[in-house]
Amino acid sequence: MVVFYGSQTGTAEEFCGRLAKDAQRYGMSGMSADLEEYDMSELPRLVEIDNSLAVFCMATYGEGDPTDNAQDFYDWMQETNGELNRVNFAVFGLGNKTYEHFNAMGKYTDKRLEELGGRRIYDLGMGDDDGTLEEDFVSWKEPFWPAVCEHFRVEQYELVFPTDINMNKVYTGEMGRLKTGDRHLTHLELDISGSQIRYDSGDHVAVYPINDVSIVNRIGQILDADLDTVISLNNLEKESNKKHPFPCPTTYRTALTHYLSWPSTSPTPRTRTSCSNCCLSVSLCQGLYQSWVLDSQRNILAVLEDMPSLHPTIDHLCELLPRLQARYYSIASSGDICAVVVVEFQTSTGRSFKGVATNWLKNKLVVTDNGHKATVPMYVRKSQFQLPFKASNPVVMIGPGTGIAPFMGFLQERGWMKEQGKDVGETILYFGCRHRYQDFMYQQELVEFEKVGVLTQLNVAFSRDQEEKVYVQHLLKKNNEHLWKLIHTDNAHIYICGDARNMAQNAFYGTAEEVGGLTHTQAVAYIKKLMTKGCYSQDVWS
Repeated sequence: MVVFYGSQTGTAEEFCGRLAKDAQRYGMSGMSADLEEYDMSELPRLVEIDNSLAVFCMATYGEGDPTDNAQDFYDWMQETNGELNRVNFAVFGLGNKTYEHFNAMGKYTDKRLEELGGRRIYDLGMGDDDGTLEEDFVSWKEPFWPAVCEHFRVEQYELVFPTDINMNKVYTGEMGRLKTGDRHLTHLELDISGSQIRYDSGDHVAVYPINDVSIVNRIGQILDADLDTVISLNNLEKESNKKHPFPCPTTYRTALTHYLSWPSTSPTPRTRTSCSNCCLSVSLCQGLYQSWVLDSQRNILAVLEDMPSLHPTIDHLCELLPRLQARYYSIASSGDICAVVVVEFQTSTGRSFKGVATNWLKNKLVVTDNGHKATVPMYVRKSQFQLPFKASNPVVMIGPGTGIAPFMGFLQERGWMKEQGKDVGETILYFGCRHRYQDFMYQQELVEFEKVGVLTQLNVAFSRDQEEKVYVQHLLKKNNEHLWKLIHTDNAHIYICGDARNMAQNAFYGTAEEVGGLTHTQAVAYIKKLMTKGCYSQDVWS
């Protein structure tokens, strides 16, 4: 395995070195290589080496440009009409989501290598340098190696049924890192007293959910498996620091409930390819994957139910499935609150699709039989989404739906500063929801903030309460002259939280053009400059 890096600051080079070192643990020869030092037109010859693999760690520089050492490789990819002869490849990109062309080089390399005839053996990974790059790389790397082992038919784990078991040492759902439709709005309070957990306004709370018990039982029935069998999946690579794919020894039931991600997940290409070996309907798995699986939103359980010929062993399925990951929510205040929308809808196959974490949290609201409050495994992830250092800087917050969450913490903090006699600048909120009397979250608190002067302006758009829909961008446009003064003259800080990135960004482009007299190109450059200065921050999701 050769790991090529396109690096400007050294991070991509470091990641390449780690991947090359990891390769040796799996019995592969691995080397890290500077793209600038090799004639990449020779890349097609890599197939002359049996069981070879090229991995690319590609950083994006500036506005979607290649790094200096990757420029020649980028030019070659654009100009060549050659054939890669099914060279095995995988790509991890390094970028920053605050820039318009996020991970442009990683995306282009992944797409272009396939167009040239390369064979992708693992999905494109995209790291975000705006706070979570290391986590993104580790999250990509952990399932990458099982995919490599699967592709080259390298046995990674062996199934062991432990004897002389001490049941006190069998994992039953404890967290272990192993070194490595309808909308339901929910206001959830987490009591962290005595936990020594600390956080700032704008940080995220990470919650570890568990999978629905009834769905776990159903997959046990389909696969004819005794879910309470105590097992251990042991890594056959003795030198690996990852001895098991999840905490072992444990039971199939515990693994499928606490450690593996599958009820809300469609089969990945790796799972699909591996399972097709024991499936009579291989052509369906390959040819209709997009329409039959993805477009119809069939998760792994639905695929097994609707395709009886597909019958993997339960231990093989447990080895293939990715680890259940924490879900991140914006902390809604400095008072231990987070706000979420419960995900639940009907798929085209008539099945009820439920979000793993949101529905689990929804059910946690019920007090347990012994009268105690339910507990939630969680931790805090630091964020760059922070108030300006100077309290006197104006703040403009835009948060449709649950995007309002971090701004409740911002308002509490600005209120405290005001009580301390500090000079607090204008604090303006734009909030959008569907109906005033159904999902106007924190209405009472917001009205009170406005009443005492902490909130200078409260602008709310109710999109469904009148015949003509009104959204946040309409309110922004209505106030664009004042917005331009705040941004251009008063050094205001802009914050956007939620799924409204493009909507809000286009509104600010319009303000810069209409009031500031800029061309569209100049307006885009102006907003990018605000991002670079840290005056325009986004905490967005899809």
